[in-house]
Amino acid sequence: MTSTLLPPASVATISTPDGPFTIIEAGGAVLSSGWTASVDELTGQIHPSLRHPIDGRESPGLTSMTEAVQAYYDGDLAAIDGVVVRQVSGPFRSHAWDVLRTVRPGAPVTYTQYAELTGSAGAVRAAAGACARNAAALFVPCHRVVRTDGSLGGFRWGLEIKQRLLDREQGAATVLF
Repeated sequence: MTSTLLPPASVATISTPDGPFTIIEAGGAVLSSGWTASVDELTGQIHPSLRHPIDGRESPGLTSMTEAVQAYYDGDLAAIDGVVVRQVSGPFRSHAWDVLRTVRPGAPVTYTQYAELTGSAGAVRAAAGACARNAAALFVPCHRVVRTDGSLGGFRWGLEIKQRLLDREQGAATVLF
């Protein structure tokens, strides 16, 4: 597959309380996102079969994605749930990413619980690997997975951001329920 057959990808960076947040989108789906202003930090996370040439124009789909991020930061934690994400991997990891999208704000799970949610209780390392290889940060909320002892574990975008996301979600979930 050559990149000339792929439609162009769009990129947008917005300001958030946690720093710049960049999204790479193509065909109405997030291909990669994270707390950086550097597109180069995101492109390597995209599966080679999904790497589109990047176009400087902002697409309507990208606008709705940035609006969802802004709404999330404005307190509508469910705003990111409807955003389409496209990631490619093997069957377990693809399923695990889908499962991550069911973990509710304010209710983080441990890596062990996450493995159980995938239907593979013994696959704790594989579940952690799905978090580590998640290209669509925030939209696939890997920040909602913590260690069994309650400590944060890892997060590509830094433990400070992970903690702020969890605190924000805990505070908003307390108000909602």
